[in-house]
Amino acid sequence: MSRRKVSPSEALALVHEGYTYVDVRTESEFADGHPAGAINVPWLKDGPIDPEPNEAFLETMTASFDRSARLVVGCKAGARSAKACDALEAAGFTAVVEQRAGFDGTRGTFGEIVEPGWKRCGLPVAT
Repeated sequence: MSRRKVSPSEALALVHEGYTYVDVRTESEFADGHPAGAINVPWLKDGPIDPEPNEAFLETMTASFDRSARLVVGCKAGARSAKACDALEAAGFTAVVEQRAGFDGTRGTFGEIVEPGWKRCGLPVAT
């Protein structure tokens, strides 16, 4: 079965239906702005030079949520959220939805925005 992937607007509708938005960007990215009401469980953590793997990601998720919890997972542009969704599904989470455009948007070969993300869609943002 393939994972459900939704646009930012569809993700907001799911949040209104009771899904929890899990933002998997780093803590510093999250602090700069995030979907209103989102919680932050970073897939990568801020490192001294570059982001580093967050070895506690699954431990944090399983301690925070039942495996049947309805989750929308998003990042900046879609790559980290896809990996986080893979890991969650492998760990037995059954209601994971991927927000495919992330907070900023997916980009094409030359850096152009292909699909606008949460912020570019004008959806509610918190800091």
